[in-house]
Amino acid sequence: MVNNEVCKLLGIKYPIFQGAMAWIANGNLAGHVSKDGGLGIIAGGGMPCDILRQEIRKAREITSNPIGVNLMLMMPDIENQINVCIEEKVPVVTTGAGNPGPHMEKLKAAGIKVIPVVASVALAKRMAKIGADAVIAEGMEGGGHIGTITTMALVPQVVEAVDIPVIAAGGIASGKQFLAALSLGACAVQVGTKFLVANECTVHENYKKMVLKAKDRSTVSTGNYTGHPVRVIENKFAKEILEMEKQGAPKEEIENMGVGKLRLAVVDGDIDNGSVMAGQVAAMVKEPSSTKEILESLMSELEEEKTKLIERMNSWN
Repeated sequence: MVNNEVCKLLGIKYPIFQGAMAWIANGNLAGHVSKDGGLGIIAGGGMPCDILRQEIRKAREITSNPIGVNLMLMMPDIENQINVCIEEKVPVVTTGAGNPGPHMEKLKAAGIKVIPVVASVALAKRMAKIGADAVIAEGMEGGGHIGTITTMALVPQVVEAVDIPVIAAGGIASGKQFLAALSLGACAVQVGTKFLVANECTVHENYKKMVLKAKDRSTVSTGNYTGHPVRVIENKFAKEILEMEKQGAPKEEIENMGVGKLRLAVVDGDIDNGSVMAGQVAAMVKEPSSTKEILESLMSELEEEKTKLIERMNSWN
C-alpha cells in the first residue's frame, strides 16, 4: 500500500487504524497492531502520565514501527500527557473531547502528526484550518462515545469539505465495509470492535464473550438525554440508564451513574452492571483471532470485494 496517502504520511504498511478504546487499547494491543502493519493506538485519555509512559515503552518493546496515542483534550493533565508523548517521540497523536488548536504548534514542532476525531463537517473544516494532518470521521455506528451522523452520510461530506486525508470510522469490520469506506473517499479506516476479541487484547474474557454473542440489534445508544451518547451492548446497566432517560431523570444523575462502569466491565468482567462498549458491527465479529490475522483478513477481503465489484460492474455492460 506504498501509494496510499495515509500509509505514506505515517509510514505504515496497511491503511488501518486500531481504535483507541479506553481501558482496553494499551501498549500490548497497540504494539502488536503496529508490528503487524497497522497503526496501533494507545488510549491515553485519563491515563496517569507515568502509566502512559510505561504503555508507550511497552509498545516500543514489541515493535519499532509507528504507534499512536489518543489524547482526550479536556483532561486536566493534558499538558503533561503531551509532554510525555513528545519525550517518548510518539509519531502520531489522535485527539478527541476538545480542541487541539492550543497544542498544535507544540505537537507539530516535535514532529508529531495530529489527527483529530470528528463527528461533523464543521468540526472537520475547523481541524483542517488549524493544521491537522488528517481527520478521523467517526459515524454513530461505532462503540463508545458517538456523534449523531452515520458513517455513510458523514464520510463523503467530510471528504468533500477538507483537503487532508480522511480516515473512516464506525461500523467497519469487514472487507465489504472497508471497500465502502474507500468508495466514499476515505484513504483509510479505523477499526475498534473487531480488535476487542484479538488474542493480544487484555480486556476481560467475559467482555469478549459478550461481543462474540452479540446480534444485529444487541447494541443501544445511551446518554442521548445528556447530549453525550454512548453505544454499548444492552445489559442490565444499559436498561437502567435508558429507563432513567425515559423518566426524565436529571442529567447529572445519569452521568454519575456511568462513573467507573467501563472499568467494571473491562477489568472486573462484570458484564451486567458494567458498561460494555462496542459498535453495531459486534454481530459480525464471530471468533477471536490475532492482530495479524485481523489485519491480513481485512486486506485480503478488501481485494476480494474489489474483484467482485469489478465483475458485477462489467456484467452490467
